[in-house]
Amino acid sequence: MSADRLVLRIAPPNASDVPGLAEWARRRGFGVCLPEAVDLPPGFEGGSVYRSDAERIRGPGLDADGSPIHRVRDAAELQTLLRGIVPGATLVVAWEGDRVIPLENLVAATHGRARLWTVARSATEVPASLGALEHGADRVLLSVDSRDAIEAAEHVLDRVALPPLEWAELRIVAQQPAGVGDRVLVDTTSLLRPDEGLLVGSAAAFLFHVASEATGSNFSRPRPFRVNAGSAHSYVLMADGSTRYLSELNAGDAVLATTVGGDRRPVRVGRVKIERRPMVQVAADDPPHRRTVFLQEAETVRLSTDRGPVATTGPLVGRRGHGVRLAPARHLGRTVTETIEER
Repeated sequence: MSADRLVLRIAPPNASDVPGLAEWARRRGFGVCLPEAVDLPPGFEGGSVYRSDAERIRGPGLDADGSPIHRVRDAAELQTLLRGIVPGATLVVAWEGDRVIPLENLVAATHGRARLWTVARSATEVPASLGALEHGADRVLLSVDSRDAIEAAEHVLDRVALPPLEWAELRIVAQQPAGVGDRVLVDTTSLLRPDEGLLVGSAAAFLFHVASEATGSNFSRPRPFRVNAGSAHSYVLMADGSTRYLSELNAGDAVLATTVGGDRRPVRVGRVKIERRPMVQVAADDPPHRRTVFLQEAETVRLSTDRGPVATTGPLVGRRGHGVRLAPARHLGRTVTETIEER
């Protein structure tokens, strides 16, 4: 989940601490919201910097004279707010009672018509605010008063819930050398279990589960932080549910580590290594399509199957590869509704 969707309202007990905390938050990718009366160093304003008082918030992308903060306590107040939606405007809502179901109603009503901000009363409210109806609010405003609170906000983003993954098994029907290509090693900042891995594939419609190198081989030691993920063109599933090309990964990005059909967690990329290596093409039958993944041919590269992780140097044909189905149409990694065919 992108940090710029979470705007931190900087509110330490001592107003003199506001500039330092604001800079700390900005360096971590957050937007910041500051009291109107606080003076900041030259060059700090702009970008994702907002100003607010108790009744209104001002800044980039908001209404010209600022957007009022609407406090909603019950269904009647929500209905009044819904009837007054102005196309293209920004709604800023602070919940004073129920928050999840009314937020879903508001997301459905404003989607494509208006921008929606919501005020989180605590960090525990952030995941539902960002994920309601798979879209969430455009921005969530959360008050923080210390560096510890800012770091807690980072941890919350790492735990934002994704919709359930649709796991499937496809029969592997082909395995053949694919020449030399640019393959991508993803070294994470976490230690992965042998049954954990990344979801990778040539088409977003089906991503194969590629296991970590936590097992090693007869001639190499385990590297439990690593997934030898595949060819540079491949999609990989990110922690926020978007996809990205393996070649686009950078240190600090959050990818989704999963076990087959079970646990999942965000892990950060610590390093990406792209090198020329012998590749193998694996194809699985998904009538009327064939789903493919290009992996390095090596004993340490394992594809998850119905018989456990199997190295790409071993026989894969006839086994069933584990993976996840996704919506096939993507624009900049996000799901879109359009007609598409990937081969």
